Amino acid sequence: MKPTYELPNFFQKLRMNDQPDLPKILNNLACLSVNELKTEVVSDEIRAIFPNLSNQKIVRFISGKNKVHQPKKVGVLFSGGQAAGGHNVIIGLFHALKKLNQTTQLFGFIQGPDGLLKNTSIELNEKRLSLYLNQGGFDLLGSSRTKIEKEEQFHEVSNTVKALNLDGLVIIGGDDSNTNAAFLAEYFARENISTQVIGVPKTIDGDLKNELVEISFGFDTATKTYSEIIGNISRDALSAKKYYYFIKLMGRSASHVTLECALQVHPNLALISEEIEYNNKTINDLVSEISDMIAKRASHGKDYGVILIPEGLLEFVKEVKILISELNIILSEDKLAILEMDAMQKDDERYEFIVKLLTEASKHFYQSLTREIQMQLLEARDPHGNVQVSKIDTERFFIELVTKELKKRAAKGLYSSKFNAQPIFCGYEGRSCFPSNFDCRYCMTLGYVAGLLINEGLTGYMASVQNLAKNVDDWQIAGVPLLNMMHFEQRKGHLKAVVKKALVDLESALFKTFADKRDDWVLLDDYQYPGPIQFYGPAELTSKVTLTLLYKGD
Repeated sequence: MKPTYELPNFFQKLRMNDQPDLPKILNNLACLSVNELKTEVVSDEIRAIFPNLSNQKIVRFISGKNKVHQPKKVGVLFSGGQAAGGHNVIIGLFHALKKLNQTTQLFGFIQGPDGLLKNTSIELNEKRLSLYLNQGGFDLLGSSRTKIEKEEQFHEVSNTVKALNLDGLVIIGGDDSNTNAAFLAEYFARENISTQVIGVPKTIDGDLKNELVEISFGFDTATKTYSEIIGNISRDALSAKKYYYFIKLMGRSASHVTLECALQVHPNLALISEEIEYNNKTINDLVSEISDMIAKRASHGKDYGVILIPEGLLEFVKEVKILISELNIILSEDKLAILEMDAMQKDDERYEFIVKLLTEASKHFYQSLTREIQMQLLEARDPHGNVQVSKIDTERFFIELVTKELKKRAAKGLYSSKFNAQPIFCGYEGRSCFPSNFDCRYCMTLGYVAGLLINEGLTGYMASVQNLAKNVDDWQIAGVPLLNMMHFEQRKGHLKAVVKKALVDLESALFKTFADKRDDWVLLDDYQYPGPIQFYGPAELTSKVTLTLLYKGD
């Protein structure tokens, strides 16, 4: 006789029925109003690009008298890669808007920015959204990485918002997506289009933050997921005692994910990109550092271990950075060179072609790389022709170089043990899993804040929730002008105003704690085993926040 329950769906249904706790300040939305605080300093260069947004102030919400709120039409979209909790942002936005006025409508754009450009949307309702409460992924609407930066694209978006008569547009995304949001807000203001634009901080990398935006959503879930995996692998290393695991971790630029996971699990070695750049380390320096650690452990009879490597590490190494810069110019600006190289079928032909176009220093370094990495540098390109370092198998890259180095040492009698390495990439499994209780609550709250910002007639703002390391009842809500987060970066050979990524602060208490502990981890098998994310049980487990948040501001 078959069982009557549906085992694969039980947990999914259970999570759908759990209503995330919200901060007390959201108990009565009708009486909330904004309290304007100070205007942050924005450079004259940024003001010149965003004249219509340049005098905005940070806003906080405070309780006052009940007000009557007008109905709204609002659009929402996901932009960029997935991050756990995104569906709760939309559900929170929907609930907030409906509580303020029951006749308000919310439209979701299919495939993110692409749907916004093509005016492909669906109206969202309670029944549809209830299926996605506390669920992972972005599959309610889908997403895309399309950048909205050309005048014709702005015109297409204006046609969409006018056709739907939108009062507001909420963009859920990372630094590039919120850069899009800032430019759209300025364009709408310039063209007297009444649609307000609000951003929501999303990225598992944890690099979209500042003094008023404490963390991006998805970071909590991703680092807890990766820490469980690394803990399991560490236990395997300790059990088998014959493998070195080179684990590459998500983090396109910043090393926040690697730093958090290192403090949670205590690997034998964790490389931090920002520190490598600060100390001006070369590839040879890093290979020697890893090899020294392996040789030291071997002298104590330990031919196994765990090494964490940030996804974007290579971009922080000087000679790699210079090489990539040259390749970007060749592969994005020299149209004839691009066509000629792409027509070549053999790796040897492509190799010979590209080395002729490099400077002598970059040529020498490029020739020292393995053929596999050489080809990845040519093939892993974005639509603009720029090298996508995140698609390079950095973990395999270091395994090959360390293997060569250890063979050299063995030939000189300096190393006599066995070296067996396994490459692992902790990546997409951390993006669309069930969101942690923290991310469920945080995302729902962010959605409420986005709705409140639109209700107050604000544009060019990012939704912000503060005091996140405290009990959810004590969280505070605010709106931060996107311009406060912007600076200039080199993009395709030109300076462009973009939302600034937050890198690991080497002076922070979090990094200093790591720096104080890591020497002990080299020889001691002090591996920690965080286990899976807990949704039910003691609050010490289910409401635990990341060390990144706990150490914030220390």
